[in-house]
Order: sequence, then C-alpha cells, then structure tokens
Amino acid sequence: MRHPRGALKLRVMFGAEIAMGPGKASLLEAIGATGSISESARSLGMSYRRAWLLVDTMNRCFREPVVASAAGGARGGGARITPFGREVLSRYRAMRARAERALDAEVGRFAELLAPRPR
Repeated sequence: MRHPRGALKLRVMFGAEIAMGPGKASLLEAIGATGSISESARSLGMSYRRAWLLVDTMNRCFREPVVASAAGGARGGGARITPFGREVLSRYRAMRARAERALDAEVGRFAELLAPRPR
C-alpha cells in the first residue's frame, strides 16, 4: 500500500525467513505467467540466482512446494506454480488487501510524520 509518503508491506515470517512478501508474490505471479524462473527474474529486474533463492526459500518454508521446476535439457526446463502455491498466493493477496483496508487511515496519519524526502 502506498501513501504519498510511505508504504506498507506485509511480510509473513517463518522463523528468521521471510516465507512470503511482496517480492515473492510478484515472483510467483511472474512464474505463473511465464512458466520460467529465468524469464520471470528478467521481467522483474533481478538475477536468476536471486529468483532461484527466493523460490528455494518459499519451497522450504511451506509444507508443500509452491513452485515445481524441471531441469533444462534439449527441450529446456521450466517452472510452474503448484496448486498449493496458487493457494498460498491467493491467501497472501487476501491478507494484504485486508491489512491495507484496516490500516489505511493509520498509515495516512503516520505518513504525516515523515520528512518531505529522506535526508
């Protein structure tokens, strides 16, 4: 959620790991659209390694994999969001929307305390 000066980001922690957050949600959406971790990484302006590490973290944090991938070869590899991953993404989106609605006025008032720009 963005206000004129400030943002609200919902992150779901699992121990010391960020199991789900805005970047991971965007990556899952991109993988769903492209069928590729590398293409998704490019579209989001991140390295393949970074994208792969985010997918690996998500797959380790949840009780089932959120992304299934096939190694490259003659026909190339690929990746897809699992049905469980779609459920994770759907629930995250719902939580984020609810948090934004609930905190909208408070975040707006809090943003009034921020400087015109970072110093």
